[in-house]
Amino acid sequence: MFVDQVKINIKAGNGGNGIVAFRREKYVPNGGPAGGDGGRGGDVILKVDPGLRTLMDFRYRHKFKAESGKNGMNKQMTGRSAEDLVIMVPGGTIVRDLTTGRVIGDLTENGQELVLAKGGRGGRGNMHFANPRNPAPEIAENGEPGEELELQLELKVLADVGLLGFPSVGKSTLLSVVTSAKPKIAEYHFTTLVPNLGMVQLDDGRDFVIADIPGLIEGASQGVGLGFEFLRHVERTRVLLHLVDMSGLTEADPFTNFEQINAELEKYNPDLIKRRQIIVPTKMDLPGADEQLAEFEKKVRADERYRDFEIFPISSITHEGLSKLISRTADVLESTPQPTVVKDNSADSTDKTYEFNADKDFEIDNEDGVWVIKGAKIEKLFKMTDTTHDESLLRFARQMRGMGIDDELRRLGARNGDSVQILDFVFEFVE
Repeated sequence: MFVDQVKINIKAGNGGNGIVAFRREKYVPNGGPAGGDGGRGGDVILKVDPGLRTLMDFRYRHKFKAESGKNGMNKQMTGRSAEDLVIMVPGGTIVRDLTTGRVIGDLTENGQELVLAKGGRGGRGNMHFANPRNPAPEIAENGEPGEELELQLELKVLADVGLLGFPSVGKSTLLSVVTSAKPKIAEYHFTTLVPNLGMVQLDDGRDFVIADIPGLIEGASQGVGLGFEFLRHVERTRVLLHLVDMSGLTEADPFTNFEQINAELEKYNPDLIKRRQIIVPTKMDLPGADEQLAEFEKKVRADERYRDFEIFPISSITHEGLSKLISRTADVLESTPQPTVVKDNSADSTDKTYEFNADKDFEIDNEDGVWVIKGAKIEKLFKMTDTTHDESLLRFARQMRGMGIDDELRRLGARNGDSVQILDFVFEFVE
């Protein structure tokens, strides 16, 4: 089974908690603060593994979580940082944020790494909060929460040459003849359901990767048939061999089929129609193929869009024209650069610039008589507050006051004794 698109959830490790501790040494009855810091949480990293060809490993596992850092210790000792979580993916994987639709990265090189989620820093121990006014603070921070993302991984096959054409025009047969690949071949549509790769090696030492990709039909750019599965992989190729059936066994006009496929390419991604194409008339060993080819070539040369396209008729059965086609393809590849393949049609594809606005740091709603405070910044501050010590809670109260939350609650009508909630923690509002 070939898997080329999956959705996963990743969570970086939380930082370890700082602790409240004091020196306990002989002859030092009132030792100072000695609480150590927590360790850093592990990052989540994607790395290209040259041995992988599919996203099959993600079919049954969708959640990935890095380890959290260890808590701080006495005697000002920092907790151990967690190991990063490295997830292996095949080359050609595009990573997209499901929330925004933004493309995060495009992994194409062997060994290439992409840090997707940063682990949280360790919380500070009470040794950092000592001052002349409070030489023995009972204040410590919890570790910073690790980042969490919903992602889509999309695999686009990395090949130099893509075989283009309607179903059953001979793409798989050609691949089997010019490479050692053994694709499934049969005389019915959509025999090829997944991309097949093969290596073509020429006598002069040149080589290239060729891909037999599922056949295309009219409406593929809207997902008809195997449209998206096909077109997704075509984007990776540098040169397209456009196979056209000349057998005359179907009533369809070869030139009409040729035009339909190019139209689908342009609808899906206008850049694809600009990709270098070589027209390959197939099944030239069958009766009547020469007449079909002559009529087809006349229509191609009469159309200004295609008149400069090279035409190399072949027969995969008799091997007629194969050596010329392969040699010319290698020549074209030498002068054809690698295309830019990331295509982002999302409306929210660009990075947003956020301006500082204190009013956006939090939101306050009244839900059934309870004032509920929400917002990424205030929730993060609360998660890093050690609620087991009163001094840490008082510090958090000062942070809320500094953000203007107290003033906003009064403006909205909060009264002394009203319940205020942040996440799962509920406390009383005090004027």
